[in-house]
Amino acid sequence: MAPMASMAHPAPLTHSVAFLARRAATALAAVAVLGAAAAPAAYADSASVSASPKKLPAGLYGTEDPQYDGVWRQSLALLAQDTVGIRPAASAVKWLAGQQCADGSFSAFRAEPGTPCDAKTGRDTNQTAAAVQALVALGGHGDAVKKAVSWLKSVQNDDGGWSSMAGAASDANSTSVVIGALAAAGEKPRSVTSKKGGKSPFDALLTFRLGCEAKEDARGAFTFQLKGAAPNADATAAAATGALGKGFVVEPAGKGADTPVKPLSCKDGDDKKTGGSDPTQAAQGGAGYLVAQLDKNGQHLLSAMPGAKEQPDVGNTADAVVALAAGAHPTAAAKPLKWLEKNAAAWAKQNGPAAYAQLVLAAHATGTDPRSFGGTDLVAALNATGPEPAAAAAKEGKDADGSQGGGFGLVWIIGIGLAIGAGIGFLLSSRKKTQL
Repeated sequence: MAPMASMAHPAPLTHSVAFLARRAATALAAVAVLGAAAAPAAYADSASVSASPKKLPAGLYGTEDPQYDGVWRQSLALLAQDTVGIRPAASAVKWLAGQQCADGSFSAFRAEPGTPCDAKTGRDTNQTAAAVQALVALGGHGDAVKKAVSWLKSVQNDDGGWSSMAGAASDANSTSVVIGALAAAGEKPRSVTSKKGGKSPFDALLTFRLGCEAKEDARGAFTFQLKGAAPNADATAAAATGALGKGFVVEPAGKGADTPVKPLSCKDGDDKKTGGSDPTQAAQGGAGYLVAQLDKNGQHLLSAMPGAKEQPDVGNTADAVVALAAGAHPTAAAKPLKWLEKNAAAWAKQNGPAAYAQLVLAAHATGTDPRSFGGTDLVAALNATGPEPAAAAAKEGKDADGSQGGGFGLVWIIGIGLAIGAGIGFLLSSRKKTQL
């Protein structure tokens, strides 16, 4: 999960951001200082996205402007519902499927889906990859999934990875979200290679990994983009999941399965044995970095929003829980999960469907009941943010206080002047803006 979706990563002037994620919603990366979020990046170029709707479309989850995160939050909401056995409303599924362009891609939001996509349509790999994972889970959308996967393959970079915006430099978050989509669609990510160079998505991910050449407290982490840049916890959570070939939905480890988390070992300088060329070992090193950060900060990750005080980042903490569960580290995931149960309810209520979905997926990955998550029924709260599911209990429709769940919270846009190209604005993840 994802657009999260997070960020303290140096990034080049011509970069895309990925978010949310994979996470609670779309995110932005600031030039030279910031990188990705747990959710996908959506480019706020006025020529690439539909205008904000005066009235929200029928079937859409959330009450906030969907201009930059509509497909992302819808995909996560439907995927989370399916994961807990809820059959989503037909109107909600129809809205998501109707957002697809003829070439298979998705943008964040198309106000007039009946109008063909053109060169100005903001096609986004993160939104597309999220939609693929949701449509595969729901079933009955084989042709749409096939077209979306074909489009994703067509915009793969030479290094084997992806950016949120086709043509920009690959980043760890976008590459990880696409890996999840490929795996969900029945593809073998390792076999999806670039036309030039024959590089796989895992080859790209490993270029963002910090190994034995890094400072000791950064080893095992992933950067958003640049090798040798500052370690990024959000990118690390995304990559630690993606390197294992997994997406938003991670099944809990079987009974007795509990792999100890070990920091990256650099004995004798032999980095190859500790993840230098092995995605699985790289994921293990990433888990070690995440556990160290969680232990240092009270079992939560910190916000890296520019100018912000150090404060808990709920969305990235949920991503870390999923990453640890993906690596079969349930004991390590238990502590941050307990922190989420105590602290995430208010954040999710303010940020809406994608946030609730992110917590549902974290609960699922750890075998925790999302209907009793620190006193909150996450499933009922998620259901309340959109059309009534086709197969949900009657009591699941309102928050505990009877209010409708919110949309994407306090989404806001930061315009960034780029040195190359016209000015492109990026959407900053609401999960980053709204902290405890």
